[in-house]
Amino acid sequence: MKPAPGFEPVSSSLADSSHLPYGAVAEGMLLDRTLAAITAADPGALAAARDRQNRLSKPPGSLGFLEDVSVQLAGLAGVCPPPMPEPAAVAVFAADHGVHARGVSAWPQEVTAQMVDNFLGSGGAVNAFAAQTGAGVVVVDVGVVTPVPAGEGVRDGLLRRRVRGGTADMTLGPAMSRREAVRAMEVGIGVAGELVERGSRCLLTGDMGIANTTASAALTAAFTGADPDEVTGHGAGIDEPTRLRKAQVVREALHLHQPDPRDPIGVVSAVGGLEHAALAGFVLAAAAHRVPVILDGVIASSAALVAAALSPSALDACVAGHRSVEPGHAIALRHLRLHPLVDLGLRLGEGTGALLALPLIQAAVRALREMATFDSAGVSEKPA
Repeated sequence: MKPAPGFEPVSSSLADSSHLPYGAVAEGMLLDRTLAAITAADPGALAAARDRQNRLSKPPGSLGFLEDVSVQLAGLAGVCPPPMPEPAAVAVFAADHGVHARGVSAWPQEVTAQMVDNFLGSGGAVNAFAAQTGAGVVVVDVGVVTPVPAGEGVRDGLLRRRVRGGTADMTLGPAMSRREAVRAMEVGIGVAGELVERGSRCLLTGDMGIANTTASAALTAAFTGADPDEVTGHGAGIDEPTRLRKAQVVREALHLHQPDPRDPIGVVSAVGGLEHAALAGFVLAAAAHRVPVILDGVIASSAALVAAALSPSALDACVAGHRSVEPGHAIALRHLRLHPLVDLGLRLGEGTGALLALPLIQAAVRALREMATFDSAGVSEKPA
C-alpha cells in the first residue's frame, strides 16, 4: 500500500528528533502537507468491492456491517480486495490537563505518569488486549506534567514528544496556544508516519490523561452544538454531583471562548488537550497514508471531530471500534456518521475498544479477499 502521490512517510530520524520535533520541516508545513495529501475514497474500488460482496457465496448483506467495512477499506486503499489491515499498532498519547484543578476528576493528576509507567511495563489493559490481537503498542508523551525518565528516541515503547507540561485551565484562558496545538497535531502526524514506515497497515488510537473526558466533552459540544450536560459523563467513576460540576466547567469554558467549529485549530487550542490534538493529527496522517485507523472511545471521537473539520475525507480512513458508555461518544459518532462495531459498556480508554474491534475488521477484509464467489464455488445463486 502506498501513500497518496507526493506524500512521503515521516522518516524515523525525523520522528525521533527530540530537540527539533519536525527536523527540517517548518512548523505547520507538515500539517499542511498532510491535509493536501488526503483524498476521498476511490469510487472504482468502492464499486468493485460492492460488486464482489454481492457475488460471494452468501446471501447479499448477510455479513451485515462487516460488508460495509470491507468496502470502505477497499475504497481507502484504492484496490479490491483491499490489503489485510495487519500488522497493527496502537499509539497511546498521554498528556495532562489544567482543568483538573477544577475538581472534575476523582483521580489525582500524577496517575497519568504512573499509568505511562504501567504501560511501559506491559501492565495495562491496552497491553493485554494488544498481546491478544498481536498489535504493537507505543506510548507517546505529548504533555505529561511529571517528566518521564530521560532517554533517547524509543525506549521500552516510549516516544518523547512533549509539547508542554500539560494544558492550562480552559476556564481561565486557552488550554494551549495555536502554535502548541499545531505542534501537538504534528506529533501525531509524525508518529503515524513512523509506524507506517515501519510496516504498520492498521493504526489504532489510544489515550491516557486524567481529566481528559472534560476536554472531550468541551470539544464534542463545540463541534456538534450539543448541550454540555448531554455530552458530559461520569468519566473514570465520578459521582453525580461531580458530574454536574464537570458539566458546568465545560459550560464556563465554552462561554469564555465561544469556539467556532469552522476554526478547528482554534477550538482544540481553546478547550482541547494535547493528546486530542495529537490524535487528530494521527487520524489525518492515517488518511493521507491511506491506512485505516480504528477509533477507540470518547477521547478519540472528539479528536476525530477536529480531524474531520479540517478534512472531511479523513473519515474515509476511520472505523469506530466501539461505543463507550460516555454520553458524548454516541453524540460524536452520530455527528461523524460512524457506526461502532462493538458495544460492551466500556469506558476505560487506552485503546482497549479499538483493539477489541481489530479482529472484526481483519475478518471483514479476509472474507472479501478469500471467500469464493458463487461461480468459483459452483453454488447456485438465488433466482432473480
